[in-house]
Amino acid sequence: MKGLCTLVLSCSFSVVFAQADFNDVFAAGVEDAEKFATDYTAPLSESVVYNFATGWYNTADAKPLGGFEISLVGNITGFKNKEDKRTFLLDPNDYENLDFVENPGVARNVSSALGDISGVEVFVEGQVAGFNVREEFELPSGLSGEGIDFVPSGYLQASVGLIKGTEIKARFLPKLEYEGAKVGLLGFGLQHDFTKLLPADKLLPVAISAVIGYTAVNGDYDFSDADLIEGEDQRIEAKINTWAFNAVVSTRLPVINFYGGLGYVTGKSTMDVLGTYVVTRGPFSSETYVDPFSITKKVNGVTGNIGAKLKLGFFRINADYTLGEFNTFNFGLNFGFR
Repeated sequence: MKGLCTLVLSCSFSVVFAQADFNDVFAAGVEDAEKFATDYTAPLSESVVYNFATGWYNTADAKPLGGFEISLVGNITGFKNKEDKRTFLLDPNDYENLDFVENPGVARNVSSALGDISGVEVFVEGQVAGFNVREEFELPSGLSGEGIDFVPSGYLQASVGLIKGTEIKARFLPKLEYEGAKVGLLGFGLQHDFTKLLPADKLLPVAISAVIGYTAVNGDYDFSDADLIEGEDQRIEAKINTWAFNAVVSTRLPVINFYGGLGYVTGKSTMDVLGTYVVTRGPFSSETYVDPFSITKKVNGVTGNIGAKLKLGFFRINADYTLGEFNTFNFGLNFGFR
């Protein structure tokens, strides 16, 4: 189980962080590079926050004292039909040095880290020792350009029942490495079943709960491969924090049950661009930038989901679909008692 979870999560981050390989843009100067990187990575950060805010419950019926469940959870957040997240408008008038080779000075949509627009040529131009110097390069594409229209994740999760309808949860994965990407996560949750407070709760056909979950993800990716930029220790360190607040209702049948919830997601993604960046060509040649900038994206929104859970003794399977700014399919393989 751990091997499968390792593969899912670490592969996803190696692909996701690889799309942030925007260091050629430092050839336009650090201010332009920061502006481009902020707009380029924003949809990716948002999708990751929504991804990790899901998967906290598969029923509203809290476990009794001593009851437990251990789960392998997987999430797939799709963006295939979200054109507004796959692109962003780049207006050269908002940049100090960056402009398009074709139709310079005219704003156009370019690929975000989720997109698939390739072949967009830009240039920087300026005076060096009295001579006009011009350098052209291509803007990066995104995940869709690699044939990937979703952001996946996976982790281990455990739940234990306490007294009076209260259940505590934890999700965990140690920091793992795969093809230049390292990632780990830790999260804690709390569920309270209000129907357990009623004297005839076992006779009710449904359970109603509140669920709160917090997830902290830490990852980094080495992206030192670029044509125009030299240096050392070039990498992104990412910190993603999410809070999920949910009201959940579910049926209370022996074998198969259905559940649904309304929630609110809030979170923040911080990407620190670290290392030394030395521009080798163009008007900014020989400029050196050390730990140049940090990108922060705050996210919040309303979600709703519906799902089903099949219980076969100690073994349970669940799947649900969450609607929000980014939609997420969640599935779980669960082993539990009571």
